[in-house]
Amino acid sequence: MPGRILPLITNEIYHVYNRGIDRRPTFTTIREHQRAIESIKFYRFADTPLRLSKFLRLEEERKNEVLQMLQRNDKLIQILCYCLMSNHFHLLLKQNADKGIAKFLSNFQNSFTRYFNTRHNRDGSLFLNQFKAVRIETEEQLLHVSRYIHLNPYTGFVIKSLEELEKYPWSSFPDYLKTTTTFVEKDMILGYFRNANQYKRFVFDQADYQKKLKATEHLIFE
Repeated sequence: MPGRILPLITNEIYHVYNRGIDRRPTFTTIREHQRAIESIKFYRFADTPLRLSKFLRLEEERKNEVLQMLQRNDKLIQILCYCLMSNHFHLLLKQNADKGIAKFLSNFQNSFTRYFNTRHNRDGSLFLNQFKAVRIETEEQLLHVSRYIHLNPYTGFVIKSLEELEKYPWSSFPDYLKTTTTFVEKDMILGYFRNANQYKRFVFDQADYQKKLKATEHLIFE
């Protein structure tokens, strides 16, 4: 992965996104979406003792031991929001360590590419070599980007209604509406709202406007 002209700064938040080479589909089945999310969860940690593929083949007892060890480790990044689409992904990340985002993206993309290539009997890169990253500089931008990410399945016509968005399984939006704890660190964004329902209204209020802008989204990948 080529070096960045502008390095990413530790303790800052970034909207990170990438797509498949030639706009090819990257997440084509339920199992591939699940594997991508497993990779995101696993490689957010700073010191992973083995590859995800080997971890998933462990006996359950050993797997739990590794998970407990990872929970004690530092994290390269904090995942504030995410969304997987058919040929690209969006992440809202806080960088916890020097070069944390780059290392996390490298591990995630390389791991998923190996898995995808094995399933589809192909070789070579799956994603663009250089991911995009936009620094979040204001609270308003933070909230807008979280809404933009969570609306992607609706504005991209993957689902037909906003009600379906609440159940879209490849996004952190359903996590934001639950009280249960997940790997998504949602407290920072939800802290700007009285409750999860108010955040949901904030997201839904701009859905139609964002759908109109969807036609220009391809420009961010050029």
